[in-house]
Amino acid sequence: MPPRRIIIDTDPGQDDAVAILLALASPEEIEVLGITAVAGNVPLPLTARNARVVCELAGRRDIPVFAGCERPLERPLVTAEHVHGRTGLDGPVLPEPTMPLQDAHAVDFIVETLRAEAPGAVTLCPLGPLTNIATAFRQAPDIVDRVAGIILMGGAYFEVGNITPAAEFNIYVDPEAADIVFRSGAPLTVMPLDVTHKALVTRPRNEAFRAIGTPVGRAVAEMTDFFERFDKEKYGSEGAPLHDPCVTAYLIRPDLFSGRFVNVEVETVSELTMGMTVADWWGVTDRAPNATFMGALDAPGFFALLTERLARL
Repeated sequence: MPPRRIIIDTDPGQDDAVAILLALASPEEIEVLGITAVAGNVPLPLTARNARVVCELAGRRDIPVFAGCERPLERPLVTAEHVHGRTGLDGPVLPEPTMPLQDAHAVDFIVETLRAEAPGAVTLCPLGPLTNIATAFRQAPDIVDRVAGIILMGGAYFEVGNITPAAEFNIYVDPEAADIVFRSGAPLTVMPLDVTHKALVTRPRNEAFRAIGTPVGRAVAEMTDFFERFDKEKYGSEGAPLHDPCVTAYLIRPDLFSGRFVNVEVETVSELTMGMTVADWWGVTDRAPNATFMGALDAPGFFALLTERLARL
């Protein structure tokens, strides 16, 4: 099989960084056409910076990086420095990027790439709020049918919320954008908290990253050292969940994941449950299924893959 051609849409974030590194370490399965930055974990100037920092860490200055939307469609931006630190990549000391930010807007890159490539040739991999993707779909509705699929990190059902009692951060930041994407008709695969909370970086797993002994291995271990403090305190867990690498791991080893094809709708009206992803897991409505909503992960297999691939960089 030829590698899957993808656009990574992201708001790095330490776990976004690991997801990008995994993709760049896996050329047999993944060809990264470009990285589009969106405001989310930190504001847009930092997410655009961080995407380039990660590309340079991987030795991939050839990957074009585009800045996109600086705020949600209809709401003030909510960020997550309390999790990811002031820069979004706190933990390792990494040099400022020297590779250029592309002149084009991220949304234009998404639209133009999907129009230029054959229908079904490009997969979108959003790791943050869905503002760029929704804006592209609203600006150019003809591209929706050209998307091979959307594999995204966002939402929750049995694990409820991590930014409010009912909502996961990426969906909560821009619920209107998420609603557009979930209603678009594009094939959706969703990595919610229900599966990403099973991707826990325990101490032995993090020491395996550090033992790689390369700048990439050390940086990943130091990123996890930093942001695990929040999750340990919040959840009482033995480590931090690597949410976003579930997206790129799925492209490489879909057999590590299992879920159900169900209807998922996004709450955009109630302030109490704003951004909730209402998944009809048990099929109790007549709403048509629109997303493969993942629920289980082979965590040992996931971390074996991640460690093996990061060691390539």
